[in-house]
Amino acid sequence: MDTTGMRPSLKCTVGSNQVGMRQFNERIVLQAIRLHGPLPKADVGRLTRLSMQTVSMIVDRLIDDGLLEKQARVRGKIGQPSVPIALRADGAYTIGIKVGRRSLDVLAMDFAGRVVSRDVFEYPYPDPRTLFPALETRLARVNQALGANADKVVGVGVAAPLWLGGWRDFLGAPPDALDAWHEIDLRSRIATMTGLPVEFAKDTTAACAAELVMGQGRGIHNFLYLFVGTFIGGGLVIDGRLHGGPHENAGAVGSIPLRETNARKPARQLLHAASGFVLERLLSEAGKPPAAAHDHRALSPDMWRHTEQWLDSACPAIASALTNAAALLDLEAVVIDGELDRQMVREIIRRTERVLDRFEWEGMVRPQLLEGAIGADARAMGGAILPMYAHFAPVHELFLKPATEAAY
Repeated sequence: MDTTGMRPSLKCTVGSNQVGMRQFNERIVLQAIRLHGPLPKADVGRLTRLSMQTVSMIVDRLIDDGLLEKQARVRGKIGQPSVPIALRADGAYTIGIKVGRRSLDVLAMDFAGRVVSRDVFEYPYPDPRTLFPALETRLARVNQALGANADKVVGVGVAAPLWLGGWRDFLGAPPDALDAWHEIDLRSRIATMTGLPVEFAKDTTAACAAELVMGQGRGIHNFLYLFVGTFIGGGLVIDGRLHGGPHENAGAVGSIPLRETNARKPARQLLHAASGFVLERLLSEAGKPPAAAHDHRALSPDMWRHTEQWLDSACPAIASALTNAAALLDLEAVVIDGELDRQMVREIIRRTERVLDRFEWEGMVRPQLLEGAIGADARAMGGAILPMYAHFAPVHELFLKPATEAAY
């Protein structure tokens, strides 16, 4: 199927039409309403420090463009009733694509941040020969699900590991099955496939973006984010913004070494103890379905012995890694989420807290451990957030300004 013709109208007009790139003051107004919910014009003015005349002009223009809408009048205790201004959910849409080591997720998000379409393709390992045809099929389904609103899709966000061709042995992939990823520019490939602007982030950085915008990040400004998927990984938020680092790999907690070792044997990394694939392997060796590692079955009496074996190894390793991170970064919190049953996430937090209780904290501040608010969809949702912010939020609202730009 040829999906390059899937969005011909947007291919020419993104960045210039009414759902394309917005002026800076328009972005400030949209962001104020996105963060605080429906607001009357007077409150928008106070939050943005724009004059009432400017706010009124911008709001009216954004209503005309279909990005904002008036809600029913609200009568206060004193004064005239106010008219809250809200984001119009069908004003614009973005597509989030998560290319993972075990599955491909494709979702559509509306302008209010709600997922309106979702599709999944599962596999034992990410073979590009089957993955890209499956992606074309799922993009066509999203396009069909959106119907007439497909014309309002402004961009695609891709969330994927930085080294999709790595760790072949852990995934059980045949020799050379993943080598093609070393030559594939995923961002360019999807841009050609869709005809849309494409934003890219490491998968767990994208998940961290979702947590920052829609979850715990609304209340805390400096945190390390851990996501337990097939591999454990993470992201980092500093001063209320994502920090990608010079190699876009900040928060790579899975690669933190667990212990010192001699020259004959390299140190194990956190991913060897706390990743989902470790529990998958334990279950498989016991004759249980490996996929149960990521749902409620892992907590069942029939599988609990194997799950607890994994927890006994994973939680001390997580505690050690996050303590080192806290010493370096002076964190408010560590947010833990994953492609796991919610009760499993809470059990990881509970057991990790117990390990932290035994640590010496003199000279540093112990961060609080918090449960992530998004769950398994965090990576794909974070992907969808990237183009939404690129088109409609103030510059650098999501990511910290790179040092090379800060000098100007």
